[in-house]
Amino acid sequence: MNTNTLFIGQVFLTFPTLLSTNLFAMDYATKNNPSEGTVISTPNQSAGRGQIGSKWESEADKNISLSIILYPKFLKPIEQFDLIKITGLAVRDFIAQFIPEKVTIKWPNDIYVGNKKIAGILIQSSLSSSKIKHAIIGIGINVNQATFLSDAPNPTSIFLETGQENNLEILNRNLCWHVERWYLQLKAGHQMAIHEHYLTHFYKIREDAHFLNVATQEVFKGAIIGIEKTGQLRVFTSSGIQVFDIKGIKFLHENSKV
Repeated sequence: MNTNTLFIGQVFLTFPTLLSTNLFAMDYATKNNPSEGTVISTPNQSAGRGQIGSKWESEADKNISLSIILYPKFLKPIEQFDLIKITGLAVRDFIAQFIPEKVTIKWPNDIYVGNKKIAGILIQSSLSSSKIKHAIIGIGINVNQATFLSDAPNPTSIFLETGQENNLEILNRNLCWHVERWYLQLKAGHQMAIHEHYLTHFYKIREDAHFLNVATQEVFKGAIIGIEKTGQLRVFTSSGIQVFDIKGIKFLHENSKV
């Protein structure tokens, strides 16, 4: 398990408890101008958030909760979704080390084992008119948690899937290595290869599924065929190809939701 990095995690700040590593990292990045790759971590995140304000349950001292401060000034604001792609690939690769079953990236920001959610990603950026000033890469991974108390329908953890507990300190460092590996690929201009890898590991791609259009409350059948550059989901339906924004549709199948 590789834990050696060039810059991500070289400054690794751990706090006994935080409301949200992302909120702390955003404030820290604004006020302190930290070096790229600085990590904010806590074993006890009491108010973690997912996409569009959804909550993230994490038992104290059981899971990974961290945020990475990056300066992707080589990206245009319209290319922000590339950060979600490389983070999704990094977390997927990290989890696949422990779980032999298929690990996939569920649009837009979750990592699944089968039909169970094991990790979530939240990226928040500070933008100027022409560039991304800094990006906060928030990652939550269920590692050693055995019981989930929230009403989330389908959570799992590395422990529940393998029966083995893991050292969180070592795992934090290994996760940083995976994020750095994919971030350097993006910085080197390999967007096309990243996109292809991303779709290779995409949850339910080209599979018939039932969806709910959140805006119209219409239930329809379709198949995911890809994503737009800016992150919208492309779905083939009986009416042709439709494009949906984040949280615009929900998967409809037992024990799973978008």
